[in-house]
Amino acid sequence: MFTPDLILAFLTLTFLEIILGIDNIIFISILASRFPETERKKLMRVGLLLAMLMRVVLLMGINWLVQIQTPLVRFSTKWISSEITVQSIILLAGGLFLLYKSTKEIYDKVEDLENTEEQQKTSQFSFSRALIQIVLIDIVFSFDSILTAVGMTSGIAHALPIMIFAVVVAILIMMLFAAPVSSFINKHPSLQVLGLSFLLLIGFMLITDAAQLSQTTIFGASIGTIPKGYLYFAIAFSLGVEMINMRFRKGAKN
Repeated sequence: MFTPDLILAFLTLTFLEIILGIDNIIFISILASRFPETERKKLMRVGLLLAMLMRVVLLMGINWLVQIQTPLVRFSTKWISSEITVQSIILLAGGLFLLYKSTKEIYDKVEDLENTEEQQKTSQFSFSRALIQIVLIDIVFSFDSILTAVGMTSGIAHALPIMIFAVVVAILIMMLFAAPVSSFINKHPSLQVLGLSFLLLIGFMLITDAAQLSQTTIFGASIGTIPKGYLYFAIAFSLGVEMINMRFRKGAKN
């Protein structure tokens, strides 16, 4: 079973699962920043474990994953036409949720509302609500991860065990680095706003993915997907610029 092709597929899948899980870590870290240190670590662990379970369940239900790509409703007018599927509805809902959540969190950060006594009291009783939000967004992020894995292992023997093992290993690695990443983000407010801006981009990308999967056309023009390479390049470039700014600010203080 351990042929070079299988080992290469496993390593590649594990790496891709980690890359595709970055947005998940950012979202969980932003939510966790509202809680005390003990609850923060618990929320991150539980959130990533739920993400792992969600991906494994979806891998076990590949047939269902294919079925939800079947159009449920078709409509066409002079201005707009679309073939709505369950998957496109899920991606659209996830994208809209990320836009709403990111915008609200950015507003709170800018207005400095997170430090008010009322909001601190609310945060102490919102652990279950945060967990529900993580589960919902895990479902959306899992589609991208699983479809990528299925496409990469198509035609490879023992594909399902490889995909499951790669997902488990990737999540375990992410759990090791989630706490340090979250701690680093929480110490730098500018990184929190930057992370929320990334989530805005991802939310918009999910909406365009939903439109593309449903073959939506507006005024005769079809909507295409945003290449993920562009998104990850923007994230990496912005992080690089912010790291340089942080280095300069630290040097100025010294």
